[in-house]
Amino acid sequence: MEYKVKDLGSYKLHLIKNDKFKTIRTKVFFNAPVKKEEITIRNFLAAMLMATNEKYKTRRDIALKCQDLYSCNIGYNISRFGNYSNLCFSLNVLEDKYSEDGNLEEALRFFSDIIFKPNVSSNMFDEKVFQIVKSDALISLSSLKENGDNYSLIRMLEEMDSSSPLSYRAAGYLEDLGQITPTILYDYYKNMIERDIMDIFVIGNIDFKEIEDIIRANFPTKIFKKITIPCRLEEKNSRSKKLIKLEENDSNQSKLAVGCRLVGLTDYERNYALTIYNIILGGGTDSKLFKEVREAHSMAYYISSVVNKLDNIMLIRAGITRDNFDSVVKLIEQEMNQMKKGKFLDDDIAKAKQIYLSAIDEIEESQSDIIDSYYMMDLLGVDDIETKKKKMMLVSRDDIIKVSKKVFIDTIYMLEGVKE
Repeated sequence: MEYKVKDLGSYKLHLIKNDKFKTIRTKVFFNAPVKKEEITIRNFLAAMLMATNEKYKTRRDIALKCQDLYSCNIGYNISRFGNYSNLCFSLNVLEDKYSEDGNLEEALRFFSDIIFKPNVSSNMFDEKVFQIVKSDALISLSSLKENGDNYSLIRMLEEMDSSSPLSYRAAGYLEDLGQITPTILYDYYKNMIERDIMDIFVIGNIDFKEIEDIIRANFPTKIFKKITIPCRLEEKNSRSKKLIKLEENDSNQSKLAVGCRLVGLTDYERNYALTIYNIILGGGTDSKLFKEVREAHSMAYYISSVVNKLDNIMLIRAGITRDNFDSVVKLIEQEMNQMKKGKFLDDDIAKAKQIYLSAIDEIEESQSDIIDSYYMMDLLGVDDIETKKKKMMLVSRDDIIKVSKKVFIDTIYMLEGVKE
């Protein structure tokens, strides 16, 4: 695998040569400081660009063009990386060797049109398509509470720190949706193109010079930009007394969400020892939480933990019955205390490292994951895959214990199922 990055002034072009796949994948990232009031319109804009453009006016037109390009796939995703909102557009197309000469270039031109040639007249997006996309957004935002797992996590984070980006709802807000008009949406689009940091990644069995020429010709932004704030959220201490919040919901199962603060971690602890700690505590069916809460006490339908390094938090989620709330919380606290005392096996460490190595090996089986890995290296300065493997194997028992003493329960939230 060969990697090359070229700074084209207004954006970076990242080229990855890999002959393992029959497809060429392209990702275009737009990165900007996250603002709560922009989340809804940013989601709306992404959906709008995928629904219509200057040449292909409807979703059907776009779908037919994708079929003409040997069933290429286009899509988008919006994520928050700490202090930043990241909008990613993606294209996956067969290599010309498996389709026809010129197919890749035409697909990239089509992909560029999706992003840079919107369906606009009189400084506003097409009204008819706008209303279709708005209706879809209204349905999605109105049904938020129907997904208890997701809603309980959202509510816990809002209780944990309502002023922090970690509490922002990824899908946006119903009250903001009504304020968006075709004109306002186009104004936001122009602002995004002028403001956001853009990175373009292309991976596959590619010729670097050929791809660079195609990208230069079809992705013509010329505005110079730079990142101005750090990605990682400001570290905050945990509450002196845990916040416990209960809310009733018309469902058969209660959803527990526990938010933990990570305080005082070194970069090595955050990137390596914390990962092993999390896998041992709640990272799978061999974890302490799963074995103790679900298997030994039969008090959870599921339970797991996950870390968010850029937000300096760890999240524990479980599906339980409301009567077991106190007992489950005590068991979670018990297992976290056991970790602090070093009451876990060397075999637990070995298994956790193997789980990590297996997961990181899987990255190389996905073009999308390979791109994301290189993007994180460039954006956050994290280690490359081989370095990660070596450093992870060096994580010791003492490293894990030190990390465990820097994890503090801050907020406990339960969405109570009243039909139980």
